[in-house]
Amino acid sequence: MNILVSEDIRTVCPEFVGAALEAHITNTPYSAPLWEEIKAFQTDYCRKYTTESIKEMPPIQATRAVYKRCGKDPSRYRPSSEALVRRMLRGLDLYQIDTAVDLINLASIAYGYSIGGFDAGKIVGDTLVLGIGREGEAYEGIGRGPLNIAGLPVYRDNQGGIGTPTSDHERTKLTLSTTRLLALVNGYDGNREQVRACAEYMQELLKKYAGSDGGNIQLFE
Repeated sequence: MNILVSEDIRTVCPEFVGAALEAHITNTPYSAPLWEEIKAFQTDYCRKYTTESIKEMPPIQATRAVYKRCGKDPSRYRPSSEALVRRMLRGLDLYQIDTAVDLINLASIAYGYSIGGFDAGKIVGDTLVLGIGREGEAYEGIGRGPLNIAGLPVYRDNQGGIGTPTSDHERTKLTLSTTRLLALVNGYDGNREQVRACAEYMQELLKKYAGSDGGNIQLFE
């Protein structure tokens, strides 16, 4: 998959760096060992951090800053990483979706990056372009219905938008029939080492819980 960063994004966030992880997977409805790891992680995480700590998390704050530069209110349209972190720090269990989504959510919380997870077989064409949403642009967020993506960073394939840091699109979402996964780590803080580390963590989780050989990682900026 070719992934291009538009000049619109380069203008509001010249330091942006992303990581793409492509892998073959065997998705399952639920993985008990993965949820044991998630529960242990949550216990440790809640000992270390509070909701006030979010102000000191560079990946989340950098994403919020880009929303503001693009004209979007990050408190009304929270980046998914922030929403997940807030939920965990409030002592609430994460939503259990399926193994692929659940492990992506774990990686997102662990590193603070919003991560798009897509069924690569549903992407139209061989190129994704990261741009900014336009007024009136049609977009159906997963479990959210029509979503106003004007002012949100958005990945588009040949048919339209498939992913924003707030919500991915219903059309390309991961399901139990997904065999080819594409995960995109969004590093608006420009920290190449941490972006790669996040992708490598996902890679290890896929090997442990989703029957994957780990696939390939590429950075893009």
